[in-house]
Amino acid sequence: MAVSKRTPNRPKDAPMPLRKKDAQRASAPVIELADLKDRLGYFVRRLQVAIFQDFIRRLARIDVSPAQFSVLVVIAANPGLSQSELAKTLGIERARLVRMLHGLELRKLTVRLPSSADGRWHALELTREGEKLLARAKVLAAEHEEAMREKLGPERHRQMLELARGFDG
Repeated sequence: MAVSKRTPNRPKDAPMPLRKKDAQRASAPVIELADLKDRLGYFVRRLQVAIFQDFIRRLARIDVSPAQFSVLVVIAANPGLSQSELAKTLGIERARLVRMLHGLELRKLTVRLPSSADGRWHALELTREGEKLLARAKVLAAEHEEAMREKLGPERHRQMLELARGFDG
């Protein structure tokens, strides 16, 4: 037997009472952002957090982080790239990149091969497993990007992407 959500004393057409969570939100004080309202960095950071939460959640399905995704994408596009070139391109601290590459190698996604041009550095390449995982990650990344496009609207998404591409830290 279905349980009615109406209380016996409440008329049939009366609105449902607020749930505790909704009531708390309705009575929450408006917090003044003060000077933050005029700070680009504040809003860029909020946007970055929102974007990354979605991206991290999607990539977690295949146990890949956004940084690992970036590394795999750049290695795939530039086979034979050195670790230092990759670190500089992505703005990743070299020691952190070495740890990340070690983890990717343990998963058999990348290999570091001695360079034929200079034995002091290693050429980075994806393995077949790395290529397969990257293909799956690209599908998830495309789904993420489409979700962001829908949330922002196509024109705002295009404008924001154009503005961000123009920034070279």
